[in-house]
Amino acid sequence: MGTNVEIVAALLSAEPISVDAAIAAVESQTAGAVVSFSGVVRNHDGGASVERLSYTAHPLAKKVLGEVVASLVDSVSDPDGHPVRIWVAHRVGPLAIGEPALVCAVASSHRAEAFELCSELVERIKAEVPIWKEQFFSDGSVEWVGAGKAPGEGTDYGADQGSPKSQ
Repeated sequence: MGTNVEIVAALLSAEPISVDAAIAAVESQTAGAVVSFSGVVRNHDGGASVERLSYTAHPLAKKVLGEVVASLVDSVSDPDGHPVRIWVAHRVGPLAIGEPALVCAVASSHRAEAFELCSELVERIKAEVPIWKEQFFSDGSVEWVGAGKAPGEGTDYGADQGSPKSQ
């Protein structure tokens, strides 16, 4: 398992992320399925109107993102032995309503493997990668949301100087 996987990209980006570019990057002649996920900034949260948001990454976020992707590689297997290709990017900085914040694309020869890996990738990134979302509401209030624990360590990133939660 995991011996025929290509991590095309695992990155943080201050620039807009192209869903089309992510899909194109993982496509291949052996891919019978390309599954993508685009987490888009919405205009509401918990019944309140959101105007915009900004993402702040801990200095270790890129490293943790790479570790999350690498840990999933070990569990990946294409039933036909063809390459499984992975592309993932998370935005940092200010984002407007409608912009993609997290984009993942996975290509495999069959849909089940592509769907499963893409879903697991999104869940693990949201749970483990130390990136915080600052939401700006139309009533003037602001809320921080995000991953607070290091994977498998119980380390609270919010307790150190690298987290906006500690400031």
